[in-house]
Amino acid sequence: MALEDAKTQVDQAFAREGSRGLSYENTFGGALSFLRRRYTKDLAGVDLAVTGIPFDQAVTNRPGTRLGPRAIREASTLQTFDPPYGWDGFSPLEELDIVDYGDLAFDYADVPRFPEALTAHVRGILAAGAGSIALGGDHYISFPILRAYAEIFGPLSLLQFDAHSDTWADDDLARIDHGTMFYKAVKAGIVDPARSVQVGIRTVNPDNLGVPTIDARAVHERGPADCARQIREILGDRPVYVTFDIDGLDPAYAPGTGTPVWGGLTSAQAAIMLRDIAGINMVGGDVVEVSPPFDTTGATAVAGAHVAMELICLWGWTRRAGR
Repeated sequence: MALEDAKTQVDQAFAREGSRGLSYENTFGGALSFLRRRYTKDLAGVDLAVTGIPFDQAVTNRPGTRLGPRAIREASTLQTFDPPYGWDGFSPLEELDIVDYGDLAFDYADVPRFPEALTAHVRGILAAGAGSIALGGDHYISFPILRAYAEIFGPLSLLQFDAHSDTWADDDLARIDHGTMFYKAVKAGIVDPARSVQVGIRTVNPDNLGVPTIDARAVHERGPADCARQIREILGDRPVYVTFDIDGLDPAYAPGTGTPVWGGLTSAQAAIMLRDIAGINMVGGDVVEVSPPFDTTGATAVAGAHVAMELICLWGWTRRAGR
């Protein structure tokens, strides 16, 4: 049916009926949505809402991640034809009701009000009974999202793939900074540091607040499968929020990001770890820091789209019928 469908499918973001099924729309045409899912603000019966957060006013170096959600959506058109590889036949686009919820609307000139606008945005998704995967945007966005999740689940375990710990001390709650938000999350009791884990770290921070760390060198030396086993042991069955900063990957694989650091994870290592932790109690997640102005080949957006698909698989794995 794929070839026949390709002859007629177009603008599936608006024209498709229902929220399940693969899409064979030409990658180079049509209205963009994430994975050709239906754009909608109606979350009735929806399992998972993908939403863009085009915010980059918290960056410390290169801007541009406000354009990340659009680029990730475009790159995701490469992944709509088949079930994702490495998931034992699991096909989330066919088995789950997934929609593109569009982007957060906010006043770009009123930055202090942004955090609550984002928390309310995600709170609305969760109140409708859906989970969320957010496309950033800079990494600060994780903090307001975590607030919404903590209202339901209490203190969360955080699984963070990143070059930086983002736990630098910052007791000024009014500051909006993409390098201090997890310090605030721990201090606010939103994140349980002892049952969280950071992966891929390769920058110095004298105090990571007791969060277990698997740095990039450990992944290179021990291998991703062994590191995935450690991640599962740390997280146990607790509610987990997964955040993937694309600079967790080495700049060779993801050059289009604001604060690139050499010596990072390969895309293959990241894929193995994300697949080998299947079964964790993931309640939500995000992929952040994709900056298209510095992504000359589009490789970073492609990586971001693949990460987002893996997060969907992780979220859906424990919710499959019969599991």
